[in-house]
Amino acid sequence: MDVREMRNEALGKRVVKALESRNMEAYYVKTKEEAVKKALELIPKGSTINMGGSASVRECGLIDAVCSDDYVFYDRDKAATVEERHEIALKAFTSDWFLGSVNAMSEDGVIINIDGNANRIAAYAFGPKNVLLIVGMNKVVKTQEDAMSRARNEAGPINAQRFGINTPCVKNGSCFNCKSDDCICAEILVTRFSRIKNRFKIILVDEPLGF
Repeated sequence: MDVREMRNEALGKRVVKALESRNMEAYYVKTKEEAVKKALELIPKGSTINMGGSASVRECGLIDAVCSDDYVFYDRDKAATVEERHEIALKAFTSDWFLGSVNAMSEDGVIINIDGNANRIAAYAFGPKNVLLIVGMNKVVKTQEDAMSRARNEAGPINAQRFGINTPCVKNGSCFNCKSDDCICAEILVTRFSRIKNRFKIILVDEPLGF
């Protein structure tokens, strides 16, 4: 085990305990492959599944696994029209599982997410029976304030660039607290506790994932 792995494992175990203290179920694994294996252990076959645009879920390979005949996956990327895409997004609220990640997380387990359309954070806050988040250790920072800064000044601009939208952060590389029509941080969700015990299942991964 190299020194980076030692540090991440020590921190990861502490973050798991912090998340558990917030009524969330949490795990720490070393690889993307282990993350997918753990996720599939948690999601029963036959479950209905929805998700937002999470890069982490795609990068680790979980999206490929749930596209099999073993699950009912509502894939908005296969929608033929804007209206159909919207209808698929709405299915999130009645799905058994919603997959995603976070924009940032503090060491004491507070989760920060920003959104333009809010379909993702709306599902995190209410609706689906289970929310499963794949989180690379690159997204864990010291404090809630650090997490907010990471979400808005790192994750926000990168995702805005990824989606090809027109915001000041795309052009300048950090948040300008804009009121652009394309604003990617129009909605901000702080998740500090789950009133439904273990509704959140969080898998921390000792590999960089997402943005």
